Amino acid sequence: MKESLSERDAKVIWHPYTQHQNFGLTIPIVKGEGALLFDEAGNSYIDAISSWWVNLHGHANPYIADKIYKQALTLEQVIFTNFTHEPAVSLAERLIQILPGKPAKIFFSDNGSTAVEVALKMAIQFWLNKGVKGRNKILAFEHAYHGDTFGAMSISSRGLFTNAFRELLFDVIFIETPDAENLDRIKSVIESHKEQIAAFIYEPLLQAAGGMRMYEAKQMDNLLISIRLQKILCIADEVLTGFGRTGTLFASESISTPADMICLSKGLTGGFMPLGVTACSQSIFDAFLSDDRAKTFFHGHSYTANPLACTAGLASLDLLLEKSCLNRIKEIQHQHEQFVEKELSKVSGDYFINIRILGTVLAFELNSGKNDYANQVGIEIMKLALLQGIYLRPLGNTIYLMPPYCISTEQLKRIYRFILEIPFRLKGGKYESVRV
Repeated sequence: MKESLSERDAKVIWHPYTQHQNFGLTIPIVKGEGALLFDEAGNSYIDAISSWWVNLHGHANPYIADKIYKQALTLEQVIFTNFTHEPAVSLAERLIQILPGKPAKIFFSDNGSTAVEVALKMAIQFWLNKGVKGRNKILAFEHAYHGDTFGAMSISSRGLFTNAFRELLFDVIFIETPDAENLDRIKSVIESHKEQIAAFIYEPLLQAAGGMRMYEAKQMDNLLISIRLQKILCIADEVLTGFGRTGTLFASESISTPADMICLSKGLTGGFMPLGVTACSQSIFDAFLSDDRAKTFFHGHSYTANPLACTAGLASLDLLLEKSCLNRIKEIQHQHEQFVEKELSKVSGDYFINIRILGTVLAFELNSGKNDYANQVGIEIMKLALLQGIYLRPLGNTIYLMPPYCISTEQLKRIYRFILEIPFRLKGGKYESVRV
């Protein structure tokens, strides 16, 4: 008997963020179209989290696919040291035009973690190149997540994701996200370390992997103004928040104080191909110009500025900047707001707590056990949702929606209906299937 794709997978593949001991078989996806994923049995699933927050315009978007195909017939890859190419230059030009603070240079890498690593290395070497000793500490937020490579892990919250490597991570100065009550206390911490801090890295307005934690732009602005006065470099990690997720093209648009560097990935190519970007100011770039070769930024990747990935990025920008897409982002936020106001907030019992919305992101905690990524209720909810043709992947008991912008009003309504049924389903109740 022929083995299924899932059975073959189980023999040879180790999946990310997966405890395989009791995992069972993966779902074999054979096709994607719009906001839907299709398995080999023909079942469809609404991709309510944009396949780990990367997909903007839907799966197998024909416009992006066609652009990649045509580029593949012309130039698929070239080393990016002595050479350049049109897709990379065009993408850099377009990003510089729309990024907050109007950065001067674009450095390409291949994912969010590497975009962050690049920024960290730039920041630390910036001070060395300028002859300033001792400025080698990084300032970061508690509950942060910046990636899974060692530098990115070091500046992320210590916890379940990083415990196995704790002794190998470099020391970081962690502070709370700012509010009216703690701002003075945070400033005091920074004041005591100001001569040591090379850079401050932050996820603007939304700490996603940390539990979809949201904080106000006003207090963040106050904090950044204080930090800039200490001549500390600022790094905005917009790997998730970029390209419309928070309601504006970039979350940093809501903050008046610009960053010196901006990290991008995830939605950069519309979810088609891996690509990372670290944008920086002219002053950062100038610190690396020298006849002394030791002041060169010695960093690169085999697939730096891959022409196919850059082409996908350009095509995704074409779609993102269309009026219809920008309007759809607003419509998704409005639909979230209407659902919360008219339905979710009126559910009897204290099941749904800390309900919050930022742009296309809707999040809340299920009042079941500890607020923690390891809370097993998230796995239960994921399984229940899959039975109804919906893919959710809660962060423990934090349930969130972050759909691709092509999701239909009816598809969102199906997800909302499932959410309202969660308390009943967890108690073993049965509802009529909402799969169509």
